Amino acid sequence: MTTSLERNTQHALLENRKILVVDDEEPIRRLIGYLLQTHGYTVTLAADAREARQLLDQEPYALMLCDVNMPGESGMDLVRNILEERPHTAAIMVTGLDSSVLANAALDMGAFGYIVKPFESNEVLIDVANALRRRKLEIENRLHREHLEDIVHTRTMALQQALEWLECREKELRLSREETIQRLAIAAEFRDSSTARHIHRMSHYCELLAKRHGLSPERCDLIRTASPMHDIGKIGTPDHVLLKPGKFTAEEFDVIAQHAEIGYKILSGSDSDLLKVAATIAWTHHERYDGTGYPRKLKGEEIPVEGRIAAIADNFDALTTARVYKPAFDFEHARELMVKERGTHFDPELLDLFLSLEEDLRRIHDHYADTANQNLPEAA
Repeated sequence: MTTSLERNTQHALLENRKILVVDDEEPIRRLIGYLLQTHGYTVTLAADAREARQLLDQEPYALMLCDVNMPGESGMDLVRNILEERPHTAAIMVTGLDSSVLANAALDMGAFGYIVKPFESNEVLIDVANALRRRKLEIENRLHREHLEDIVHTRTMALQQALEWLECREKELRLSREETIQRLAIAAEFRDSSTARHIHRMSHYCELLAKRHGLSPERCDLIRTASPMHDIGKIGTPDHVLLKPGKFTAEEFDVIAQHAEIGYKILSGSDSDLLKVAATIAWTHHERYDGTGYPRKLKGEEIPVEGRIAAIADNFDALTTARVYKPAFDFEHARELMVKERGTHFDPELLDLFLSLEEDLRRIHDHYADTANQNLPEAA
């Protein structure tokens, strides 16, 4: 059974908030160190891999933020070795190279995050908090699984409780993943003055329509979780176009229309079912049923059902909530406008089904109402 000393050691691992920042650029490592210290973390700075190894030999660290390119041993080699030798240490890569290949290599190696310079303070704080939370959950799961080996033969009831505990932790890990996705989606939405509430409404509209259309529970959950990333490609749209208050010129529309392709490129290439669905939605939610949409002018059922569902949900939310360029339309007005595009913009079968769910749509809209627009207006 686990000894008192082992329990104390395990508790120390879980509560460790010490962070090691490794970067050969002194201004960068001092900036990160100051930022983290002001938010309650204990921070140590290292200028290269050799100094980092010396510090790691002296005491354990919960998290290492490591530059990729440094004189001598590279950050990638250092992190790979540390993750093998010290599995209780989490790692986040910090680099000036915005490379999806390098980012995937770092994540495949076991890093918990990938921060590109120049970065925003909130980006660093969010990645650090998520990495420490994930590290704590993984350590708890690992330690508990080890503890199960001691009790499985003698305590059947304790085993059942442990399994329930594990299910709870798995749920926390899933919620943590969803929170990360939502934060990424919120970052894109904030750039064009939308709110976090939009992605909640849109994702629940998508899930509702997917369920009523008869998709499997697993597929419906993937659509709900993935749909907040439908406009993630707006991160790549220039501010002077995205934030323009008036009508777009033809050239400006061509620029903003690229966000569907950009979102697909950001999200595609993963083995994750979640990211595959997210990439599909990002790529196809602006296609039109009659083939006049973008970016590929897909027609009818050439458009994946996830894209057809997202198009209806996204447009409904845009119509029934206030934007800087328009007031919120009531349900009947929104219905009239969408029915006019039945079979042209929208899948007619899915649109009919969606508009038949008025009570559920109002419930979602009211539950996630914007501060300045708390309720869906009643029909005139």
